[in-house]
Amino acid sequence: MTKLLEKAFKKASQLPEVEQNALAKWMLEELETTKQWDKAFAESENILEALANEALTEHQQGKTKNLDTGKL
Repeated sequence: MTKLLEKAFKKASQLPEVEQNALAKWMLEELETTKQWDKAFAESENILEALANEALTEHQQGKTKNLDTGKL
């Protein structure tokens, strides 16, 4: 465990039990969400590559135009 994480847990341990439980629940949910995003991105690699290739082909065929940031 890193020193920073140890420090965070030490401070968290001083919170009331209800707040500790809320913090723990939030941390566990965040860790699970991160795991789900990692899995989703790993599974979408082929799709993203296909979309990128399609975009490059359309650009090479002159089917794209420059983005006018002044119109955003």
